[in-house]
Amino acid sequence: QVQLVESGGGLVQPGGSLRLSCVASGTIFSIAVMGWYRQSPGKERELVATITSGGSTNSLDSVKGRFTISRDNAKNTVSLQMNSLKPEDTAVYYCKANARVSASGPFFQYWGQGTQVTVSS
Repeated sequence: QVQLVESGGGLVQPGGSLRLSCVASGTIFSIAVMGWYRQSPGKERELVATITSGGSTNSLDSVKGRFTISRDNAKNTVSLQMNSLKPEDTAVYYCKANARVSASGPFFQYWGQGTQVTVSS
């Protein structure tokens, strides 16, 4: 009922920048929290950054000062501006949204399909 589609991944050199975007579509009444997670081979998926509908943010310590999460509530989109990228940022990045399809319905977690970010010279 809710689909998330990410875009913006790719290959970048260390120190470079990328901007990830995610758009949510379908039957959406409201989205509480949107966020970005990442997973690299052999590691568990980890939270990168989240943002509430009111604009409150939370992020992984290792990306503070380098990554910025933003959101457009009217368009149901969330973006992640990634600067000063490091090889250890290499991972598949996933978008997540806690959304509900009606005013009285529960919130469910929805995930995108992921987009690859590779930081390498």
